[in-house]
Amino acid sequence: MPVTDTRESWAPAPGSLVSARSIELHGPWGHVFGPLDLDIDEGGVSVLAAPAGAARTALLMSLCGRMRLTAGSLTVLGFENKPRKVFANSAIACLNELDEVPPSVTVQDLVTEQKRWDSPWYRFVPRVDEHGVAEMCEEVFGDVELPHVRAFVDDLPELQQMLLRIAVANTRRPPLLVVGRLDRIADDVERRVLLDRLIALGEAQSVITADVNPLPPGAAVHTLVEMHDLLGPGDVGVMTEMG
Repeated sequence: MPVTDTRESWAPAPGSLVSARSIELHGPWGHVFGPLDLDIDEGGVSVLAAPAGAARTALLMSLCGRMRLTAGSLTVLGFENKPRKVFANSAIACLNELDEVPPSVTVQDLVTEQKRWDSPWYRFVPRVDEHGVAEMCEEVFGDVELPHVRAFVDDLPELQQMLLRIAVANTRRPPLLVVGRLDRIADDVERRVLLDRLIALGEAQSVITADVNPLPPGAAVHTLVEMHDLLGPGDVGVMTEMG
């Protein structure tokens, strides 16, 4: 169903990353979220403070062009109601609906596959070694130890798994990176490390993520959007409809 503009006089502010008015999403089994108004400035890390669930996941996917809204007006990266344009200029990581890694996949498999996707079709890309892993991952990992090239992704610590998925998704360094579920990491210290790595990435691109937990003191987050009373668990069947 096409997105309809419900506020004729509204226009996004200059320098904004996200400007949304009266956005709604309905899935096959009913209401998911909305109507919502949302404004996020470009640059740095923006955190949606909301409970985990299909509603939050669907909103994150909508903000990066992976889902089509039912109603409302949404401008992201200057593209008004153009999810395909937003899709082409964004990356998304750590949402199992889109980038879950099978248990049998190694770090070498995952990085090699992404390098092949990023290369011209006519170029042969051999299986990567530890240097290839470092080339793709070291900017995202920072001081965090890189995973062994032959390790199974499913066997890695949660922090390494999430950083690896971010590195693989973010190879093009698009202007918008969306990362799901900071709260997937239960340990407060490791969750802070992950947030700090996103903040480092936010120096060069806009990053949107979500967390149900309070932010740690002193976290250099650009924007905190309080949505605990606006997003419920949502319709668990929403993921059957993606645009």
